[in-house]
Amino acid sequence: MKRLILIVACLVWFGHEATQAQEKIDFQKSVLPILQKSCFECHGAEKQKGKLRLDSKEATFKGGKSGSVITPGDAAKSELYRRITLPASDDEIMPNEGDPLPKAQTDLIRDWINQGAAWPDTVVVKGADAPAAEIAKLPEHKPSANELKAVADLEALGVSARPIAMNVNWRQANFYLLGTNATDKTLAPVKDILGLVDLNLAGTKITDSGLASISNLTNLARLHLEKTEVTDAGLANLKGLKQLTYLNLYGTSIGDAGLEHLTSLTNLKNIYLWQTKVTDAGVTNLQKALPKLDISRGWDLNVVAKEKPPEKEETKK
Repeated sequence: MKRLILIVACLVWFGHEATQAQEKIDFQKSVLPILQKSCFECHGAEKQKGKLRLDSKEATFKGGKSGSVITPGDAAKSELYRRITLPASDDEIMPNEGDPLPKAQTDLIRDWINQGAAWPDTVVVKGADAPAAEIAKLPEHKPSANELKAVADLEALGVSARPIAMNVNWRQANFYLLGTNATDKTLAPVKDILGLVDLNLAGTKITDSGLASISNLTNLARLHLEKTEVTDAGLANLKGLKQLTYLNLYGTSIGDAGLEHLTSLTNLKNIYLWQTKVTDAGVTNLQKALPKLDISRGWDLNVVAKEKPPEKEETKK
């Protein structure tokens, strides 16, 4: 009887160990896509809130203005985990814009940290070192009376079209906070803001018709269209935006036909196509037209493969 109990105990122990091994978090497959989708916008190459970058191993473990954000082996002492699990009403919650991370994702990050926060050196995020100099290179801009009126009209609607820096007339407009209350009619005044270089329409009710209002914004460098109702036909309005460097189409119905409208945008550096209808063929065609473009489909990472020595052929006997 004792022998039987010992055998059962060993089986349970081995089963537990096997389960533990199966639950080891794969950073590349499980954690990095969460960071890409929800963190890089504010803590990436383009912007670093709190002087924190999360798009490279070195920067992530270095931390930000307030110090380290990850304590390997202890999620409870990690500022990153604390921030992503705060109540939605808390000013310190991360991500600061958009919906809080679902529990399944915060649990993944918790377990990854508790397991030692392993970030393989072979995993390098595409575009992590890309400079954000495109706006800095813009010449001086003098707004017209119509432009200043359009800025005031947007302010009255609850949309801020503020300068990107002190003593600069280039502007950025964020409709994101209006959410579904932002419609094509709300967007209409932007057609006169020729100094607009950064436009965020994510999560709004903007449609293809509304995009006609931005078709003449030839200085626009960054455009967020994620989680909107735009379709392939609507992207035809972007053909004239020759200064566009960043385009986010995550969570839209855009397909290969939509990508065809983008092939002439030679300054485009980054495009995000997570959860769209594009195919491998459509992405390949876009990459051929724009060889220097970084295309992210949610799992698109640069994995640095270690070279293996050539295998010796077996000597036939």
